Amino acid sequence: MGLRIDKSVAITVLIVATLMVQVRCQRPQVINLGAVFTFDSVIGRAAKVALEAAVSDVNADTSLLQETELRLFVEDSSCNVFHGSFAAFEVLGKEVVAIIGPISSSIAHTLSDIAKGLKFPLVSFAATDPTLSALQFPFFLRTTPDDAHQMSALVDLIDFHGWKEVISVYSDDELGRNGVSALDDELDKKRFRISYKVPLSLHSDDKSATDALNKSKSLGPRVYILHFGPDPLLRIFTIAQKLKMMTREYVWLATDWLSVTLDSSLSGEDTFKRLEGVVGLRQYIPESIKMRQLKRNRSMNAYAFHAYDTVWMIAYGIEKMLNEGVNITFSHSKKLTHAQGHKLHLEKVKIFNRGEVLLEKLLKVNFTGLAGQVRFGSSGRNVTGCDYEIINVDRTGVHTVGFWSKNGGFSVGNITWPGGGSEKPRGWVIDSANPLKIVVPKRVSFVEFVTEDRNTSTHHIKGLCIDIFIEALKLLPYNVPYKFESFGDGHSSPNYSKIIQMVSDGSNFQVYDAAVGDITIVPTRSKLVDFSQPYASTGLVVVIPNVYDGTWIFLRPFTTQLWCVVLASFLCIGVVIWILEHRVNEDFRGPPRRQIITMIFFSFSTLFKRNHEDTISNLARLVMIFWLFLLMVLIASYKAEVSSILTVQQLPSAITGIDSLRASELPIGYQSGTFTFEYLTYSLGMARSRLVPLDSIEEYERALKLGPNALGGVAAIVDELPYIELFLAERTGFKIVGEPFMNRGWGFAFKRDSPLAIDMSTAILNLTETRKQKRILKKWLCKKSCGEKSDWNQPEPNQFHLKSFEGLYLFCVAITVSAFLVFVLRMIRQFVRYRRSERTSLTPRASLSSSPTTTRLWGFMLGFVEFVDEKEEATRSDDDSNNNPSQVVELQGDSEVR
Repeated sequence: MGLRIDKSVAITVLIVATLMVQVRCQRPQVINLGAVFTFDSVIGRAAKVALEAAVSDVNADTSLLQETELRLFVEDSSCNVFHGSFAAFEVLGKEVVAIIGPISSSIAHTLSDIAKGLKFPLVSFAATDPTLSALQFPFFLRTTPDDAHQMSALVDLIDFHGWKEVISVYSDDELGRNGVSALDDELDKKRFRISYKVPLSLHSDDKSATDALNKSKSLGPRVYILHFGPDPLLRIFTIAQKLKMMTREYVWLATDWLSVTLDSSLSGEDTFKRLEGVVGLRQYIPESIKMRQLKRNRSMNAYAFHAYDTVWMIAYGIEKMLNEGVNITFSHSKKLTHAQGHKLHLEKVKIFNRGEVLLEKLLKVNFTGLAGQVRFGSSGRNVTGCDYEIINVDRTGVHTVGFWSKNGGFSVGNITWPGGGSEKPRGWVIDSANPLKIVVPKRVSFVEFVTEDRNTSTHHIKGLCIDIFIEALKLLPYNVPYKFESFGDGHSSPNYSKIIQMVSDGSNFQVYDAAVGDITIVPTRSKLVDFSQPYASTGLVVVIPNVYDGTWIFLRPFTTQLWCVVLASFLCIGVVIWILEHRVNEDFRGPPRRQIITMIFFSFSTLFKRNHEDTISNLARLVMIFWLFLLMVLIASYKAEVSSILTVQQLPSAITGIDSLRASELPIGYQSGTFTFEYLTYSLGMARSRLVPLDSIEEYERALKLGPNALGGVAAIVDELPYIELFLAERTGFKIVGEPFMNRGWGFAFKRDSPLAIDMSTAILNLTETRKQKRILKKWLCKKSCGEKSDWNQPEPNQFHLKSFEGLYLFCVAITVSAFLVFVLRMIRQFVRYRRSERTSLTPRASLSSSPTTTRLWGFMLGFVEFVDEKEEATRSDDDSNNNPSQVVELQGDSEVR
């Protein structure tokens, strides 16, 4: 049996269902929109015109909303959070589905909280504060890019021109503070930074703004970033002009507030003259017929076009919602039930019930509007960013000089900078009132590189590094005032890591702008400071005592000076012995040639104690005794030293480089205060107990001579090549083994991101192409090793020198001189007696008494020489014959026979 339905019941159900569908799908005749913004503002005046035009165009489009009329209710927020809140509730009382606005970011924060609480969409076309995009404000939408987007474009412009530091000038409100925070984040991505911030109150007078801006002039950076709301008076440029900050050394970059201000007002020649050289951003809006129609109103700007698109976006969202059969209904909010007021009557305000649905539809809207593509990105609360034109103001007007694309494209043409010049400003200066503070190490060793001259009252800083730095500064295209300050106690070389720390951040130390000296560029230091291009190449080397070899090894026991003295001693002894023996010893008489040969052979044959000639004179024998004793000591010392050298030469050195030194357990010397200690301990893993700190060349030499087995001695020294080259130039007997390792360079240290580091690198490269650097190197490193150093009197390790035998030589010389003086006195005495005897004899010589005095003196000297040259027996015979005349004939007869 089937189910039978009453015919009247079926008809009733069908009628009810039909009526319900008609009610559900019925579109409202009117849908209200609210708008809250500041009417009397640059953006507000244009936005009001654009909003009204957009509502009119939407209502005229029959394909959108069909018979439903869109109505707009606007309220003035008067650029005040309090008034803005009241205005929001005023439009909510009109039963609006959404509110457009506000312009102010400060008001937007408050209205976003209201929208979140009452769950209605708040869509702004001009509030660009990046923090409004946070999840804290889920009902806030923005149809214009936030400030983080245009800050990215601005930083690319800064990067293009190579500036590293900027000064930000901004309004002290949510717009300014949060916008500059976004700028700081973008700069940090490229290792740039804001060196100083100048917040200006919206209500500050000209004097306060002038003082704040004038304070920034004493700083180094000259790139100013301006971020405000549109200002029709352009007060900041008037103040900058009064402070003479619109000159060639300054850079003024503005966010899009400047283009909005200029596009929304009639600017004359005076305005362009005041803004000459300013560079800014302008949102790129494609040309269209509707845009040209709106531009008939001279107050139009980019944000007005976004306001126009905002109305269309909401209309599209409502259309999507209506197409899905969502009813437009309102009801009293429980949150406002107890908020009764005498004038506002908040309890009577009805809120749109389907605000969350409308928000969802708005996020899915995608269309091409007047200002470009309107589509919300992955963040869900901001439309995808726009492109920017780069504008430049000169005396004739505003010109587009470049373009920045959100997809990565960037181009910039010729720009007119402040002062009318086309050459790019450097972007920073060093004020003469605040010179660059440079710390230099106060070295006590290797002072040729850098030190403080303690002999002068002015504490003059000098050295190779200082001269190179000064010459490099001369190659910069600008003046850099500076002052040096030494760091160190003057008793030991300072710790270079502390010097780098003082330049880095100055924590617990005095802050410096740069460090100049023999500072090695290593990774740990590069993380703290920026280094210039290396001005000297260096690396670590190993130095050990030298092991001699070669053909002339037999000469090494004595210094060159001692060899010369020994040779001169042989000749002097030969001459003295000849003088003492010439009158009494037939072996030392004869022709001159024979006597010279006799002198030379006699002196050198004493080495082998095989003299062919015997000594007769007692004085000569006395001299020979002490000479032979001195010679015996010299020969014994020579033999011992030669044996020592030959023995050492047979022992190969166990140290051939850093690897063999590392594998051993021998003590190692290093220069205190340098990075060598950290490298040997942390990088190579050597025990700290093996490392011996050394402070001077003298300590280097002493430690190496002592050797590894003595207290304070070392087997080798590890240090940088420039120091070792200077050490080897001043001290002999040492050598480098193995190849240099840990190749690095010396550079000048500057604060991180300092533009001076780049300019100094260029200057150093240019300096290396000139002869000045070679002259500086020769001036400081060749004072001893190239010109003034005399190797002939510098003893090598364990080498005998003149001082070793100084006492013995002095004694021998004293005996020799004494014997010679005794001989001379005796000769004078004999000659006087001889002359006296001659005067008593009757000889023709008596006639000389009448000769002049000069002739007599000359005759006396010749007579003395002849007397000394004669054999002693002959002079005695003559003397005896004068005393006994009867023997004269006999002597003459013997002479004739002989």
